[in-house]
Amino acid sequence: MYYNDKTVIFYNGQFVKANNASMGLYNQTLHYGNGVFEGIRAYATEQGTRIFKPQAHFERLQFGAEVMGIEFKYSVEELTAITYELLQKNNLSNAYIRPLVISGVNMGVFSAKDSDLVIQCWEWGKLMGSKLLRVKTSTFQRPNPKSCVVEAKVTGHYINSILASNEAKKEGFDEALLLDMNDNVAECSGANIFMEKDGKLITPPKGHIMAGITRTTIIELCQQEGIEVVERDFKIEELKTADSAFFTGTAAEVVGLASIDSYTFPQIWEQSLGYRLMKLYKQEVLGLRNKRAVY
Repeated sequence: MYYNDKTVIFYNGQFVKANNASMGLYNQTLHYGNGVFEGIRAYATEQGTRIFKPQAHFERLQFGAEVMGIEFKYSVEELTAITYELLQKNNLSNAYIRPLVISGVNMGVFSAKDSDLVIQCWEWGKLMGSKLLRVKTSTFQRPNPKSCVVEAKVTGHYINSILASNEAKKEGFDEALLLDMNDNVAECSGANIFMEKDGKLITPPKGHIMAGITRTTIIELCQQEGIEVVERDFKIEELKTADSAFFTGTAAEVVGLASIDSYTFPQIWEQSLGYRLMKLYKQEVLGLRNKRAVY
């Protein structure tokens, strides 16, 4: 699904076939989860292949490496150029891109002195699909920000997401929604959440969530479109009075919710702000905002 015998990856300064790449068994990312990664998308546009917001993504990758004490030698400009070349070598325009910084060999519980960089890309549709999602409130909490740096995309943090997602799917739901340590709504296993209530949007503030780049883009689009957005804490009980809700993330893009637990969102999705923003977001990533249709 992700690669074949022709797939090329970037690994430690070279473009190599994915089948020929090898990784040591003693790196700290494998043993302890001390690695950082990004999820980025490229799109085929009228102007050619376009990586969406590479600077924001690669700056977050640098931030993650810094806070986790992982060596990182590349600039944003170098990473962007490498990624465009990688897409070209794989003959991909519409692609998902996964940079991963792997911490070096060290069996101690402190950061290694070196690191490896791998960048992969593959064709990937919307992570959560396009249908409205049935969501379960998870029994697992979003990690406490006093226990780790929640704004960094650290590989080990996603054990929390896997646990929540497995629990939801085992019970017949599509996704899991996690609360924070104060029982406020945080985010789903891999995306941020917005709810619509009385013609405005409400989304959890930064602090206990992954400050998503797609989330920021949606807020920017709302500012341009005159849609009110409020960033504040709210409980699951308030979410269950909302008119509609949706998730946002690079892999998921924008996807609507059908229900949370036993509560069904009453608004017709096609008449919601989320649906409007889903269309506007697609125009934004394709560079078509000046040519958008009226919805």
